[in-house]
Amino acid sequence: MPKPRDATLTRAREDVAVERPRLWRVLLHNDDYTTQEFVVWLLETVFQKPQAEAFTIMMSVHRSGLGVAGVYTRDVADTKLQRTKELAERHEFPLRASIEPQEEAAT
Repeated sequence: MPKPRDATLTRAREDVAVERPRLWRVLLHNDDYTTQEFVVWLLETVFQKPQAEAFTIMMSVHRSGLGVAGVYTRDVADTKLQRTKELAERHEFPLRASIEPQEEAAT
């Protein structure tokens, strides 16, 4: 009587090409009421940015009206967007945030 292990048939696994997931940019939009200090704090807290980088992003938002808080997979971007909106609302700031697909690099 053959052992169960000897009776198992196996088949070669086909190589499956795995594509990288699309990345999404989390954007912060300038307004006339949200303080610069809050935006820096938000970038440090939600997006784990060092203080100097958070300040640079905040200044980009302030000067050009838009800044990229980070680039993530869709689920992570959605989570960070939701957390940003919750914190802005809790602190009574009208800060707007959105996500958009990252442009894919030409290969």
